[in-house]
Amino acid sequence: MLQVVLRAWFFIAVLCPVAGLHAASAFSDPERVDIRGYQDDAMEPFITSNGRYLLFNNSNDPSVDTNLHYAERIDGITFEYKGELRGVNTPALEGVPTMDGYGNFYFVSPRSYGATLSTIYQARFSDGDISGVVLVSGISKQKPGIVNFDVEVSPDGQYLYFVDSRFGKEGGPKTAGLVVAKRKGLGFARVKDSDKIFKRINTWALEYAPSISADGRELFFTRFDRKNPPAIYRAVRESIGAVFTEPSKVMSIEGFVEAPSLSLDGRALYYHKKVNDKFRIYRVTR
Repeated sequence: MLQVVLRAWFFIAVLCPVAGLHAASAFSDPERVDIRGYQDDAMEPFITSNGRYLLFNNSNDPSVDTNLHYAERIDGITFEYKGELRGVNTPALEGVPTMDGYGNFYFVSPRSYGATLSTIYQARFSDGDISGVVLVSGISKQKPGIVNFDVEVSPDGQYLYFVDSRFGKEGGPKTAGLVVAKRKGLGFARVKDSDKIFKRINTWALEYAPSISADGRELFFTRFDRKNPPAIYRAVRESIGAVFTEPSKVMSIEGFVEAPSLSLDGRALYYHKKVNDKFRIYRVTR
């Protein structure tokens, strides 16, 4: 009963006010995010639903031990570094953190791919502590060479947005497209109309790093066509389950940019940007 009450409150207090934001003005005023006490690469930002924490990973270069980190909010562009997330990092890559409004935490790691053909994990988050790490069931295609390398959970915890990618022998993605799955028991099941929902999103280019609004009607993602630097795009739809519109580029975000993350109120969009030889986190607002 408590869970039902919490979900009802979450919908009334959080999701409903966001519904009118799609008509809001465009994003503007890019600002670099200052993570006090941290100077390394910062990638794949995620702002928790309560706005308290910034989750991210360091460089995802294969030569680096990629781990999950967190910082606590001082203001919208200033955070205090708190260290690595505890109870989750291994010598394998751990990255792309995301979390719903109830503390259910998700991330990507190839730590068991050779045995499971799966890369997306779930756990519980509590003030920087991660517990109960298990694979998410029901979403991997269980085909060698197909890798899910990004993940985003909806704030209500009912949907996972992720990437199906085919990797080449040299290790890089040859294809990448967005997929959505709906919660089913303790795991998730791919939505049968997923291909239709993203028919205007997925192209011959690489589409990855999805971020969904609280009402499920606004989508941000990264597109990389191999001829130009990656860019961040936006698409909308009338309702959950409907087809997204033709996407448009977020024009205020320039340079080598990836991994959008929308704040719960829809007014701030975080992302990482390559600046000289480092990745830094930035924010635009509307």
